[in-house]
Amino acid sequence: MVNHYRKYVRLLLIVAAILLIDQVTKVLVTQRFSLYENLEVIPGFFNLTYIRNTGGAFGLLAGEASQLRTGLFLAISCVGMGIIFYLYTRIPPGEPWLDAGLAMTFGGALGNLIDRVRFGEVIDFLDFHIGTLHWPSFNVADSAISVGVGIFFFYFLFKKR
Repeated sequence: MVNHYRKYVRLLLIVAAILLIDQVTKVLVTQRFSLYENLEVIPGFFNLTYIRNTGGAFGLLAGEASQLRTGLFLAISCVGMGIIFYLYTRIPPGEPWLDAGLAMTFGGALGNLIDRVRFGEVIDFLDFHIGTLHWPSFNVADSAISVGVGIFFFYFLFKKR
């Protein structure tokens, strides 16, 4: 019972940490930058660039009608978070890396969901590039989702059976 309790405390702590960092960084960017303003941090490699992403990952569906797009992304986020939480409840105690990966994914999805509810779009600002080749801008929540999904896949690919 104690391990079960710890598992959900771990979920809460990871989700809360991701939400805090994600939302604070987004507030700082929106307060200190104008939309599309760019600050070169590492020349030729990394900028802080304030943008608002109306689409999904990599700008998916960015050109669709606002209400349809927002409703679809809210629904997908809620369903995805429900699946992640269900998977989390199915993990037996003693799998902290898998717990952490799912918690990071949940926290990141929740961070972006908050943006979609508040603004109808997601605030992005991390802009990595090599010369003129740019990776699509992203945020802390996106990073948490990517790392969490990476942990999840790594676990299932390399876990001893």
